[in-house]
Amino acid sequence: MVEASEKNQRELSSGSLQAAAAFVRQYLRRPFSFYLISLLLIAIVPPFVFSLVILKRNMDAQEQVVSSLLKASTGSVTRIVEREVEGKLTTLRVLSTSPAIDLGDMKTIFDRASVALAGSDSHLIVVDRQHELRLNTRFPFATQLGRASDPDVELAFESGVPLVSGVFFARAGGRWAFNVLLPYTAANGEKFLLGLTQDATSMAKAVNRETLSPGWNAALVDGRGRVIISSDPKVSPGDAFFLKQLPMLSIGVDNVSANGTEYRVASEFSVLTGWRIVAWAPREIIDQPMVWSFLWLSLGGIIFTSIAIAGSFTIARLLTQGVKLLALDARRLGAGQSIEPRRYMITEVEAVSAALARAAAARTKAEGEIRLLMREVAHRSKNQLTVIQSMLAQSSASAEDAPDFVDGFRRRLAGLARSTDLMLANAALGVDFRELVQNQLQPFAPDDSDRIQLHGPDLRLDTQMAQTLGMVFHELATNAIKHGALANTTGTIRLDWSVEKGAITIRWRERGAEIADSQKPRRGFGTVVLERMLALALRAELEKTMHADGIEWLIRIPRQGEQEERSEPAG
Repeated sequence: MVEASEKNQRELSSGSLQAAAAFVRQYLRRPFSFYLISLLLIAIVPPFVFSLVILKRNMDAQEQVVSSLLKASTGSVTRIVEREVEGKLTTLRVLSTSPAIDLGDMKTIFDRASVALAGSDSHLIVVDRQHELRLNTRFPFATQLGRASDPDVELAFESGVPLVSGVFFARAGGRWAFNVLLPYTAANGEKFLLGLTQDATSMAKAVNRETLSPGWNAALVDGRGRVIISSDPKVSPGDAFFLKQLPMLSIGVDNVSANGTEYRVASEFSVLTGWRIVAWAPREIIDQPMVWSFLWLSLGGIIFTSIAIAGSFTIARLLTQGVKLLALDARRLGAGQSIEPRRYMITEVEAVSAALARAAAARTKAEGEIRLLMREVAHRSKNQLTVIQSMLAQSSASAEDAPDFVDGFRRRLAGLARSTDLMLANAALGVDFRELVQNQLQPFAPDDSDRIQLHGPDLRLDTQMAQTLGMVFHELATNAIKHGALANTTGTIRLDWSVEKGAITIRWRERGAEIADSQKPRRGFGTVVLERMLALALRAELEKTMHADGIEWLIRIPRQGEQEERSEPAG
């Protein structure tokens, strides 16, 4: 039971697999163009996808390079700003060593600072504890200057350490500026702020637009989020920086959204000044090269794919037309019509067409040969029937009773059949004369094989001659076993044949036959075969001689016309 169950399961599994295979074969029955285009897509799509991956990796690598360059650039700007601020602080420290400050000699300080700052963009200011400007080298000495505009003055007094202010609007100068402030306490305990003030626009060299990549802008932003200077001409000093998230942005490179636009932002923070150096660009500008590369790649892929598909359709059309013509030629071949080889653009299809043409020619030739053979068979069948009718008539005329008639007729039919077998077996080469004789004499051969002697060269006969001579030898043997040399135990038969120019000579000689003087000459079927069929069918000349010890037949057959044998005499 278990084995039967396992067998049923295997049969079910095999049936399921066969059904699945049949379904797949049915589903995959598609035109040639489908498989050609599928092969094309298999060849094109993976390289296209691989190109997209390589393009994306290349753009990512480029973005990493740009980010590294941005970090380096913002870091470089930070160092430039800090070096400039450090220089201003050094200048302030040098000026703070002047004794004139302790003495309150502002004129001396003014003169000394004017000389030290000549040719620079900076101006010395002195601010007292009440935020009044005591001195500003931008203006002539003793000019009434009023209160300081810098909101970070109080912070500088309170901190007691050097301070870099944010950007502010200087009322005295009527422009946006920033200060570098150094707290100072005089010998009498009075507190001052020594400062260098500088226009915000003087920092333009730190955010030079020419040093930035196309589409990028940079700005210096103070601690309150106001722009000190920007490479964007639309942004002025003192404006609030448009990226509100900037104070929360970590140092480095990141993406920031503002006013519905995505920006790529690089930021660096200066510990000395408290400022930020910011570089930014819209993502669409940064991504534009990648977008254009993708568009060009896609456009090229579409164009090349279209060309390839059009070429595939053309090739498929040519091949399909060729296959249709081959199918037409195949139907004509099946109908037995002649086919001419066609010219095709595809050599393999042309080779098949040539093969079909050769097959059609071979079929036509074979059909012609078959018709010829059929006519030959019909002709030979008629001859066979004629021979059988003669055998029947002669057997009935010569027979003394019914058993004798049946036996004689049967033996004659057997001899005719043996001759026919030889003809069929050797139709192409012809029938061997010796084999024909042995085949016909075999039923009559005595136990002593020396009593029948055959002498002659190799000789091959055509089918008609073989059939006629087969009946001749059969009748001669029949007569010999009834009345001649084979009727006793000592008689012999010698058959000689030779091939001479223009004729075949056959001599049948019996010896040791017991011939009674009172024996009357008999004219049976053998005589008819020898005298009529042999003479008429083969135009043979016959000569009969009765010797005292047996009969002798001499047959001379001309080798002309349809009776000429295919032979090669032996030496």
